[in-house]
Amino acid sequence: MKHIISAVRILFLALFLFLVLNGKMIIWLALFAVSLIGALLFGRVYCGYVCPMNTLMIPAEWLSKKLNIQTDDPPKWLRSGKFAWFALVGSVAAMLLAKRILHKNIPILLIWLVASILMTLRYKPAVFHNLICPFGAIQKVFGRAAKFSKRVKKESCIGCKLCENVCPSEAIEVKSIEKKAEIETSICLQCSNCQQVCPKDAIHYSK
Repeated sequence: MKHIISAVRILFLALFLFLVLNGKMIIWLALFAVSLIGALLFGRVYCGYVCPMNTLMIPAEWLSKKLNIQTDDPPKWLRSGKFAWFALVGSVAAMLLAKRILHKNIPILLIWLVASILMTLRYKPAVFHNLICPFGAIQKVFGRAAKFSKRVKKESCIGCKLCENVCPSEAIEVKSIEKKAEIETSICLQCSNCQQVCPKDAIHYSK
């Protein structure tokens, strides 16, 4: 399963680079728009499998850990969660102004791609996913009420916290009172990391 997921991510990354290099960024933006509708049904599948930022953040995090430069605490100015919305408005405004005034298209997706890698070299992926990414902010809204998502079967969960350790968006948490894991659907990337490490097969993608 892990190798299949990696292959899917690499294929979408290749498609992204092909479209950007050929000046077809609008096609990728259309794909993102369609994914928002999909998020209402299937959760943030785009973030977990399609997004090129997430794909490149995985090796960036690995390198960060190897170099021992990753920190747990995000900057205070990010913690409110509002920055992602400012980033979204700013990105759209920059694209429109550049098109109208300079008659050029800003490679906004490539800019955010580089930003995601740099941020992940310093901070845990959850910082970018939850507090910075303008695309993730929209996905979060649409994915909140997803009909299908990763769910925890409480009677099978033993509260081992292995799932917590591998979640890139910190969407899963073992509650201190019940000692059972719970998944916050709005920030779950549907990536299957938690499902792969669960020793009791307590996590499944379902209604």
